[in-house]
Amino acid sequence: MRVVVCALALALAPLAASARQPGPWLDACRAHGEREIRRDSAAIRAVVFDQDRHLIHERHSAKIGSQAVRSILWGNGAIVYPKGPPIEMSFLCLLADEKRPLFFFWTPRRDAPALAQCGRVAGVRAEIGACLDLLLQTAESDLTQAYALQFQEARERDSGQPSEDATSAFRKAADAWRSYRDAECARRAGLPANAKGAAEARKACIVELTRRRLLDLL
Repeated sequence: MRVVVCALALALAPLAASARQPGPWLDACRAHGEREIRRDSAAIRAVVFDQDRHLIHERHSAKIGSQAVRSILWGNGAIVYPKGPPIEMSFLCLLADEKRPLFFFWTPRRDAPALAQCGRVAGVRAEIGACLDLLLQTAESDLTQAYALQFQEARERDSGQPSEDATSAFRKAADAWRSYRDAECARRAGLPANAKGAAEARKACIVELTRRRLLDLL
């Protein structure tokens, strides 16, 4: 039901402008969203919204059922916990007026920059490194599970065949992708902008490309 409402809200919204001058709707939606999320996870420390070019506020005049919707806010942010990496998210908030949110929906953001994610809570380089290690461990574990399913499917396609073309193609693609990932992340780590944090830049790149690989397989 929530997905249907969100899709309807986005479909109703005309071309929006960036919310460069935040109003009361921003704090109202953030507080409402935090209350909603705390119902499922009381252990969270805070919910934050990113005030960047992705934050969009559009005044609108429409109804969903009998409820009037006067504006829509959407963008990116994070659910921050006392320990461990935050959960990066994209969110949508519907408002009856500037200070009265009606509905809040969020979904995990799988393409979030890893360094920015760890930087929300990590204050020193050692903490950022530990955070990146955890993100990489999670990303690699998720990818391993996806690879196991893909490998099983390849084996099933080869079952009863005189050759193992599907299995061989899968292995070749997996090896080629890993070689690309390692080479590309080594390249990014060597860029002048990363001179002081090459190790973190390389690890963040590996996290991001591993996440992207997983999305390609889903």
